[in-house]
This record gives sequence, C-alpha cells and structure tokens, in this order.
Amino acid sequence: MTERLSVGDPAPEFTLPDSTGKPVSLSDFRGRSVIVYFYPAAATPGCAKQACDFRDNLGELASAGYAVLGISPDSQAKLAKWVAAESLTFPMLSDSERTVMKRWGAFGEKQMYGKTVTGVIRSTFVVDPEGVISLAQYNVKATGHVAKLRRDLGV
Repeated sequence: MTERLSVGDPAPEFTLPDSTGKPVSLSDFRGRSVIVYFYPAAATPGCAKQACDFRDNLGELASAGYAVLGISPDSQAKLAKWVAAESLTFPMLSDSERTVMKRWGAFGEKQMYGKTVTGVIRSTFVVDPEGVISLAQYNVKATGHVAKLRRDLGV
C-alpha cells in the first residue's frame, strides 16, 4: 500500500520540468496556496476534461489566491503538444520517473474496471502558503472534480 499524505503533513518538495523544459519547484509558490493535481496521461479524454476544467476556472482560483500545477508521467514533448492543443494556461509538469507521484502517494495500486492495477492515482492536493497540505483527495473523478474542489475551497 502506498503511503498517503494527510492534512497537516508537510508537502514533499519537488522540482520538475514543465512543458517548455523550465524547472518548476513547489518552493517557487511559498507564500501562496497551490493546487497540485496528479493525472494519468495527457491527451486522454478524462484528463483533458479535468485540465480544461482547471483552465476554465483558473481566473476564479487565481483571484482566490490559488496557483495550479498539473503533474503526469508524460514526457515534456508530449506535454508541450497537449498544452498547445488545449490552450492550457498553467504549468503541466513531467514526472517521467514517477518519483514525485510516489512521494505524494499518487502512484500505486488502484482499482480499474474491477481489477487491481498499478498506476497513477488521480489525486488533488492543496498546499497552504507555509508548504503544508491543507486538502488531500485521492481517487478523484476527472469530470466534475474542479467544481467540487471549488465548493470545498469556497471559491
């Protein structure tokens, strides 16, 4: 069983390349809240729906003080194509080694179509301005998740 993060845990630090190859670190966002979400694969229907929902709600989230980071195991090149195709306006980060996913409990065994498989666990976290987890959600749904998250955050 993968170790999971809980509210009150320090958020594990990371530095990953974005779709342009620029390194992005969690510590870059210290002093503001950041939504970190993990998803299985760029350019798939569910992941596109979720990413576009974040894109479409980014103004309201940003106004409420939240930055958004998406993390998947996709290559930087695949992310670059996807960001352009979907006009994504927030950093999409490549964790091709899955090391950050594992540290955040977002990679491991999950149920898929009634079978136990190993893969990316669709997960969303909110990290507060001090770098502490203030919300941890595992096995979230791609569709409707951003609306639910906004309700949870009062945004």
